[in-house]
Amino acid sequence: MQQYNNKQEEDMASYDFSVKKLTPNIGALITGIDLTKGASQEICAQLKEVLLDAKVLFFRDQNISLEQHMSFARHFGDLEVHPFAPTHKDHPEVLVLSHGKDSKGTENFWHSDVTWRKEPSLGSILRAKRVPETGGDTLFADMYVAYENLSDEVKEKVEGRIAIHDFGRVFGRNLTEEKRQEMKRKYPLSEHPVIRTHPETGRKAIYVNTAFTDSIKDMDKAESAALLAHLYAQANTPEYQCRFKWQPNSIAFWDNRSCQHYAASDYWPNVRVMERVTIVGDKPYYSS
Repeated sequence: MQQYNNKQEEDMASYDFSVKKLTPNIGALITGIDLTKGASQEICAQLKEVLLDAKVLFFRDQNISLEQHMSFARHFGDLEVHPFAPTHKDHPEVLVLSHGKDSKGTENFWHSDVTWRKEPSLGSILRAKRVPETGGDTLFADMYVAYENLSDEVKEKVEGRIAIHDFGRVFGRNLTEEKRQEMKRKYPLSEHPVIRTHPETGRKAIYVNTAFTDSIKDMDKAESAALLAHLYAQANTPEYQCRFKWQPNSIAFWDNRSCQHYAASDYWPNVRVMERVTIVGDKPYYSS
């Protein structure tokens, strides 16, 4: 099983903050930054360098405002507005994720965000507002290493393949038929490579997920389902994962192009309230 620890301690010493890796493959805790004071372009460039290596960054004790949250995210790109999930009444770029006793359990899928878009997100920055005393952790899986540890036989099967992604698998459930058809016209099925080449690192990652991937294009239905099930299952491998326990004002910033995440729904009837901003990405591609 391959593991990667690309950034060595001597490289990290040049940053204007401290970095502690959570695992050899994925996750880094960032300390020595106070986001209430803003972050310079130079600091954000350093953070992005660590993000590309660690796939997800974690921060503690960041009591930022909505405006500061959005301002920080805009250092990394434009912000998108989610057309299905509840957003803040004054700031549509801010997704409000509240789960408690009346929740239906739809948050616990391994997934990459909004892969049903033609240009899925670069990444998301999630802040904890209210968290249960126990439970409600979020898990992240490194999809680079998941791909690299596939058998040669499976790699050959997925080489150059295209998958179809559909918002309706999750967000179509509670829509009327009329509204569903309207949203299908706005957000038709998207086709993305099963294995995505990261536009900045050049590394390959599994880019299908249980939430939004419908099938593999031009493949027998049963064969597609079996192959997708095998690819989905890779995220369940503990050696590819890190796990983050939330505290109020904790922040996670993940690269949606190289990892998947899973919000553990093990805390109901207690409540978890989060705010998320999502950074616009680009059209996925595959390069052999």
